[in-house]
Amino acid sequence: MDEAISHLARLSVSLPAELLAQLDEMVAERGLPSRSQMIAELIRHELAGHREEIVGAIVAGTITLIYRAESGRVRQALAQTQSAYVKEIISSQHVFLEGDQSLEVLLVQGPSERLQQLCDEIRRIRGVQQVKLVTTTALLPPLHEAGEPGAPEGRAAS
Repeated sequence: MDEAISHLARLSVSLPAELLAQLDEMVAERGLPSRSQMIAELIRHELAGHREEIVGAIVAGTITLIYRAESGRVRQALAQTQSAYVKEIISSQHVFLEGDQSLEVLLVQGPSERLQQLCDEIRRIRGVQQVKLVTTTALLPPLHEAGEPGAPEGRAAS
């Protein structure tokens, strides 16, 4: 028997008929094989959101932002803000969009309140149009062991 299947648990849920119809419609639109897969995804999303609210909880995820380039001023302000969060920002990806808009995605991990603080600081930068933090309950494995030669400061396992 598949190991993933052997760890499944059954759950019986009663829903209003209209809510069930909407769930079935979403499952069909997304082309998923079952309600269970959709319900599991919804629960994972809510658990990650709940974890974000717990003070001191370590979470991993992405921060997606869209901004207008405006002659480099916004990019400079973003770089300054991000440098204050070097422990939390694992990597970033930037692409130019139509017109003078840019899309940037930051891969982040750290205390939930620190990641929210980073989002708030990014939102205050003039020219930033959208900021969204999406988290998961799973964490990145430690990149280096503590005290390992050549381990970058701030990235060592605790």
